[in-house]
Parts: sequence; C-alpha cells; structure tokens
Amino acid sequence: MYAITRSLIRSPALRQGIQRMQVAAPARQVTLKVVPAAEAIQTETFDEKNIRLGRELSPHLTIYKPQLTSMLSITHRGTGFALTGYAWALGLGALMSSQDISHYVTIIEGLHLGSATLVALKFALAFPLAFHSCCGVRHLLWDTGRFLKITEVYLTGYVTLGISFVLSAILACL
Repeated sequence: MYAITRSLIRSPALRQGIQRMQVAAPARQVTLKVVPAAEAIQTETFDEKNIRLGRELSPHLTIYKPQLTSMLSITHRGTGFALTGYAWALGLGALMSSQDISHYVTIIEGLHLGSATLVALKFALAFPLAFHSCCGVRHLLWDTGRFLKITEVYLTGYVTLGISFVLSAILACL
C-alpha cells in the first residue's frame, strides 16, 4: 500500500492534477455570529423540539407483546440481583453483628408466624436461587449448541419454570 501511494505521488500527471485542484479551489468565507450569553443558554430540549415540530413519540416498548423468552431473561437478571443482595446482606450482617444465625432464627420463631406464612417466606427466598440456577444450566446447554431452535427454546423455558417452582417448594418445605 505504501509503495503504491508513493509511486502515485511521484507521477507527474497526478502532481499536475493536484496543483490544478489547489489553484482552482475557491476560498471559503466563514462568518461568525455573536450570541449574547443569556440567549445561548436558553436552548430547547429534545422533547420541546419534537412538540414544536409536531413529532409524536415512538411507541417503542409499548407495542410489543410480552414473550416467554424476554420475560425469562428479565427474571433471570432480577434473580441475579436478588442473589447479589442476599450475599451482601449476609456478608455485612456477619461482619457487623456479634450474634450468630441461631439468634436470628430464635427471633423469627418468637414472632409466632403461621406455618403457611413461613413456607411462603422461605419460598420467596428460595425461588431466586432455584430459578437462577436452572436458567444457568439452560444457558450452559445453549453454549454447547443444543436447544437453540425456537420450539426448543420455549420448551426449555417452560421446563426451567417448572423445575424452579418444584425446587423452590422443596426448599421451602425443609
């Protein structure tokens, strides 16, 4: 590439053409407009400009029907955030508290909650772990090139949901 451009620049015909272009190029005149500081600060926002021009807001997300795949993806991220919150809460609690976990179990038992309430609370705590784990296995299977057809993606999505609920129920009943 370098040798080609170097030989082109040495070409007398090309040099003459460049010289003619430089001579024939018209001079450009630039005018500057001085704007007072108060006027320069008052600019319209993106929304104000669109309203002034009569542009409507694009419907973006409101036109889409929720799909299993998108809902599972959003839930997978949400359960990841929940698990991160669990880890932070348990870690900070262990660092800041002089009590061990049995103290907190005694406090919860002292609330005299019904068994259904305790199972529901344990299910709510167990579901993020079960769902995130099942989705992780699903993604690992996808990484091997399996279950990537749309029917298989939906099938594995329903299987993931089913196994997540069963695992959460088992953990909640312990």
